[in-house]
Amino acid sequence: INSLNNNCLDGMHILLVEDNDLNMEIAEFYLKEYGARIEKAWNGKEAVEKFLASSPNTYDMILMDIMMPVMNGYEAAKMIRTLDRDDAKTVPIIAMTANAFTEDRLKSKESGMNEHIAKPIDAKLLVKVISEFVENKEEDS
Repeated sequence: INSLNNNCLDGMHILLVEDNDLNMEIAEFYLKEYGARIEKAWNGKEAVEKFLASSPNTYDMILMDIMMPVMNGYEAAKMIRTLDRDDAKTVPIIAMTANAFTEDRLKSKESGMNEHIAKPIDAKLLVKVISEFVENKEEDS
């Protein structure tokens, strides 16, 4: 993990969806520290609206809390995946949740999420997971 350099997320545009102020602040701090640009949404509905309002391929990744008011992360991920645009199918969506049981992981997958990170968020792990997605994407293209 120490091999992470401070700009491994340079130029990444991340939609951070989190209803808890402190969690939002911590995640934002670490992600910016590693070079990412952050846009915030405070619930699933807001996340879907921001995604819809953005031009295709605006976001490189969505970090999605699960337990949120208005619309939870599972519902939001499902909605984004069903939108009629290419990036809706391909944008990586990573669940951030205190519920890290097997059934929660399955639920994340079923709702179209790519990965699952347990809370409290380990910042280094979060950055590592994100940078692995970036590397994989570069290898694919």
